[in-house]
Amino acid sequence: MGILCDTQIQELVEIRPFEKAQKRPGRISYGVSSYGYDIRVGTKFKIFTPTPRSGGVTVVDPKDFHDDLFVEVDTAKEGRDHVIIPPNSFALCETVEYIAVPRDILVVCVGKSTYARCGLVLNVTPLEPEWRGKVTLEISNTTPLPAKVYANEGIGQLLFFRADMVCAVSYADKAGKYQDQSGLTLPKVD
Repeated sequence: MGILCDTQIQELVEIRPFEKAQKRPGRISYGVSSYGYDIRVGTKFKIFTPTPRSGGVTVVDPKDFHDDLFVEVDTAKEGRDHVIIPPNSFALCETVEYIAVPRDILVVCVGKSTYARCGLVLNVTPLEPEWRGKVTLEISNTTPLPAKVYANEGIGQLLFFRADMVCAVSYADKAGKYQDQSGLTLPKVD
């Protein structure tokens, strides 16, 4: 298994829109890099803002997750270029890019060091063979202070690993629950 370089990424993986590597002064980098692709965060966010439920403390449950635990923000509609994530909280966001992973490739999404150096952590997320869609990402603010995340700028890097053999069962074959997701997708349990 080897990692794909910039030319292989462009030839083998469907990424729309695909951006070339270039300097973008004053912006957090995005586009193809030597051995990866820097994805952008879109303009829509769901910011975790728990509200007490009747009967006591709210418990986060991946099998019974409620949309009312979030405040929705669309920076484009609000005329802003960023969103604020509260201290010790997190936000869900969607990538600008649509990704279609080939059957013989596994993708791993990692955070950008620019944000990590500010205490903002992107959850490491795998994209399985034949997964496709816009990626729903989770950004955690580990600091005791509010933190800015800039819409339409780099947020993470995709690393593409090509297998020596094609998998027997892909994400598409098993009708994965996050296949072709549209919009920010909350946790699901089948």
